[in-house]
Amino acid sequence: MKNEVLDCLRVLGLVSGISGWLVILASIQRNPWFVFTEHAFSDLGGPEATDAWLFSNGMILIGLVIILYGVYLVHVSFNKPTTVGAAFLLITGGFLTLIGVFPSGTAPHFFVSVGFFTMSDLSILAWGTGLLGGEKDVLGNLFMGMGLMGPVLTAVVPWPSTAVVEAFGMIIMNIWTILMFKYPHEYGA
Repeated sequence: MKNEVLDCLRVLGLVSGISGWLVILASIQRNPWFVFTEHAFSDLGGPEATDAWLFSNGMILIGLVIILYGVYLVHVSFNKPTTVGAAFLLITGGFLTLIGVFPSGTAPHFFVSVGFFTMSDLSILAWGTGLLGGEKDVLGNLFMGMGLMGPVLTAVVPWPSTAVVEAFGMIIMNIWTILMFKYPHEYGA
C-alpha cells in the first residue's frame, strides 16, 4: 500500500475510539433516563431509547472504521501472532457492526456484545504475543497484560452495571490504539 493510504488507515484506531465515546455521549444526551451505574450502553439503542438509530448507526459506522483499521494492521503485521491479532480486530469490528444491527432487546444482541469485547481482548493479547522477544518485550508484555486484564477483572470485580464494565473494556482498547499509534516503529509500521 502507498504510504499516504497507510497513514490514513493508521489514524483510524484513534478515530474509532473518539467516535465511540462521542456516539455514546450524544446518545446519553438524548436519553436522560440513562444512568451509567444502572444500565448498559446498548440500552441506548434498545426499544426504550429516544433516537435509538443514533447509537445503532454509530456502532455500525464505527465497526466499519475498526475493520479498516484491522486491514491496516494486517498490512503492517510482521509475524503470525500479529497477523492473528489483526484478524481478531477485523472480527471485533464485525461484532461492533452487529451490535448496531441487533440492538438491545433482540435475541443475538448478547452474543454479539460479548463477541465484541472478547475479540478485542484477544486482538490485544495476540499483538502483545507477537511483540515478545528482544527490544519489543516491554510493549509486548504490556499489551499481553492489557489483553488479559479485561476478562480477568470482568470476572472477579463486582461491577455496578454493564455500562461501567463496558467503559473499562473500551478504555483498555483506547489505550492500546493510542500506544499502537504512538509507537509504530515498535511493531513494524
